Amino acid sequence: MVIDEALVRELLDRTEDTAALVLMEGRARIAGPAELDSDTFRGAAVLVSRGELVDRLGTSAPTPQAVQQLAASLRDAVGKLGA
Repeated sequence: MVIDEALVRELLDRTEDTAALVLMEGRARIAGPAELDSDTFRGAAVLVSRGELVDRLGTSAPTPQAVQQLAASLRDAVGKLGA
């Protein structure tokens, strides 16, 4: 499962605070609010929303280092779920 800086940046670039990074069928994906309510994403586990990321980072435009650290933290959290 790849949770990298590009995926974190994609989530931060969304305009909806309820857009989320979800885990589905062994993959990490970004889903908007309408997608989260669709059959396609039924059963997906929401890892973090855009709003939660912005709260955690204190900004919607973090430094590249902050995005890198956040991606590593999310990978670690997902890794521990599978342990």
